[in-house]
Amino acid sequence: MAEKLSAVKGMNDILPAAVPRTEKLPDSQLWQWFESAVRDVLARYGYHYVLTPVVEPTALFVRGLGEVTDIVEKEMYSFTDAMNGDRLTLRPEATAGIVRAVIEHNALYNGPLRIWTIGPMFRHERPQKGRYRQFHQLDVEALGLAGPDVDVEMILMARALWRELGLVEGRDVRLEINSLGQPAERKAHRDALVAHLEAHADRLDADAQRRLHSNPLRILDTKNEAMRDVVESAPRLIDFLGPESLAHFDTLRASLDAVGLAYTVNPRLVRGMDYYNLTVFEWVTDQLGSQGTVCGGGRYDGLIQQLGGKPAPAVGFGLGIERLLLLLQALQVPVPSAAPDAYAVVPAGVPLPAVIAAVESLRGAGVRVQMHAAGPEGPGSMKAQFRKADASGARYALVFGPDELAQGQVGVKALRGGDGTQVPMPLADPASWAVKLQSPA
Repeated sequence: MAEKLSAVKGMNDILPAAVPRTEKLPDSQLWQWFESAVRDVLARYGYHYVLTPVVEPTALFVRGLGEVTDIVEKEMYSFTDAMNGDRLTLRPEATAGIVRAVIEHNALYNGPLRIWTIGPMFRHERPQKGRYRQFHQLDVEALGLAGPDVDVEMILMARALWRELGLVEGRDVRLEINSLGQPAERKAHRDALVAHLEAHADRLDADAQRRLHSNPLRILDTKNEAMRDVVESAPRLIDFLGPESLAHFDTLRASLDAVGLAYTVNPRLVRGMDYYNLTVFEWVTDQLGSQGTVCGGGRYDGLIQQLGGKPAPAVGFGLGIERLLLLLQALQVPVPSAAPDAYAVVPAGVPLPAVIAAVESLRGAGVRVQMHAAGPEGPGSMKAQFRKADASGARYALVFGPDELAQGQVGVKALRGGDGTQVPMPLADPASWAVKLQSPA
């Protein structure tokens, strides 16, 4: 017997709910519902779908994310192409690839671009709940637009998605915002921050010591409680912002106030890369333990130029799908049924071509029909077929008995409610009654 093979550690199969799992993971029905909600919400805001390769040049992420980031130093799946020696990497995030595509195809030639993508990312880190080595991300970007109105649009799109999914902002998820200002303002703050941290060097853990001069802003994200008072007393970036940066942030806040969206200004909300500027935001939850962030975004006006393009403003957000779906499960958010509208019961001896033609006509009229398939020993008894019809979740059974077919009819029997009466319906004109079988949207 051949050796049994398993998925790579930290990379999971997304299966239908009916398939038993050893680990509780979101099922494919929940994924499909989420993706449908994403498409509907982003279409309302005028955003267009794009796809970029899963494999990119390693240099893209080194230049885009920085050599001293944990992602580049420790987490990327990189390899050398055996054909030509190119250094390649499985993408650890989506934004760099999107910006590369925008530059390569001169996509901003005709003006600003609003786009989104969804797909797998890869990071070699310790797998834990909501964090996997292959994970999936929704990424939304607006390129070529500089105003705070687009920053607000990003935040409101996320709120619209929460509402579409049945989440309540302020209860299930909360908004935190901050401003990073502009490079010169950040440099002044960075100098003051480094001086403050150096004055408390004996209090810094090994990770903070390593980042002190290469990426000091990330120290403000520490979860080490022993450093909490050092971080809390550190200089605040917002105190270094000039009039233009403050005006941008004030307009953002006023716009959120105007639509009644509550938020918290979190002065410790930062980004470690130099190309980020002005608005940053996160949607957080208390329902997932230490993994509280479900969506994060902000403005990155310096990245397009950093990756070789003409300077252009940009803002976007990313959302970890696994983590969000775990939140939906934790809150027991109801998911629309994926059950068929009807289950076709096919007695033994009935001519299958006639049944298949009839079922296909119903599907063509918009009815979701699951047809009973015969096993090695035949189709099974009517009682067994009705048990399977009930287990499928279908609202109706379609009974293709020989008498019904001889009269050009099918028997329709309600499986959910009703009085058990079987009603004959004409197969010659399924469109005239198919709508009665369809589940409510």
